Amino acid sequence: MVRYPIYKGLQKPLIYRGFRGKFIAWGIGSLVIGLISGGIISALSNMYLGGLFTILNASAGLFYTFHKQKGGLYSRTLHRGVMIHPIPFQKSYAT
Repeated sequence: MVRYPIYKGLQKPLIYRGFRGKFIAWGIGSLVIGLISGGIISALSNMYLGGLFTILNASAGLFYTFHKQKGGLYSRTLHRGVMIHPIPFQKSYAT
């Protein structure tokens, strides 16, 4: 009988340099937005100001991405307390 190993990591999210799942795209997006905005600022004013703006904007985006990642991969609203759902169609017995 031949035994084949089973790969058990198929249901786990993709991880790249500390970013998981959808936050990989968020991290790449924040780097690209920082680069583009820094290029625009350097074209309009000074090269050093544009470089500083690129570094600050990209690092702020990556910090925000790390902060949002701590909440989990899925955006869920956690309601605390008792939920009372009204009945939409009640018969009215008033005559």
